[in-house]
Amino acid sequence: MPDDKPVKLTLELPAAIHRDLRTYAELIEPDAGQHAESQARLIIVMVKRFMESDRVFAKAKKGRAQDRPPKR
Repeated sequence: MPDDKPVKLTLELPAAIHRDLRTYAELIEPDAGQHAESQARLIIVMVKRFMESDRVFAKAKKGRAQDRPPKR
C-alpha cells in the first residue's frame, strides 16, 4: 500500500517568482494573493499539473513501475 501521508517541505523562492505567484493567485482569486496558505495550495496544483503534462516523466515513471516486482 502506498504511503499517502503528506510531506511538509520548506523552500525559498526568488523574490521575483514570489511576486509573480502572488499576482497569479490574486488574478485567480482576489483574496488568495494575500494568504500564504492559498499560495501554497496553488503551488501544489501547479506542480501536479506540470508533472502530469510532462510526457518524458510519465514514460519514465511508467517504465520504472514495470521494473519493480509486485508487492505482496
